[in-house]
Amino acid sequence: MSPTFWTALRRGLSRRCPRCGEGRLFRGWISANERCTNCDLVYQPNRGDTWMFIVITDRIPLGFAIAALYFGITPHGPIGGTFLLLALAVPLIATMPHRQGLAMALDYVVSRAMRGGESG
Repeated sequence: MSPTFWTALRRGLSRRCPRCGEGRLFRGWISANERCTNCDLVYQPNRGDTWMFIVITDRIPLGFAIAALYFGITPHGPIGGTFLLLALAVPLIATMPHRQGLAMALDYVVSRAMRGGESG
């Protein structure tokens, strides 16, 4: 049985197979496995397809930072600039595996919808 849209995304965020929820998406920190060890799903059949979702999940947090700067939250001095840079960089780096898992789950859901159902 195919998972719902939200179930697949939740599984991707937890770095698990979006189809079965059992297999690990990554070996190590962000090195993607080729396929699920449980259901044999190929995680990235067309590697380039996932890039769009990775770009989207990277740009949304950066968009909030740009909006904050636009609405007047500006750093003052080198300490403020360093703090702002760290406030942007640390969460982006720390959440990278989860965002990449979400991107892979989005790719799975969209490609499944384009095929019209479930097929490996």
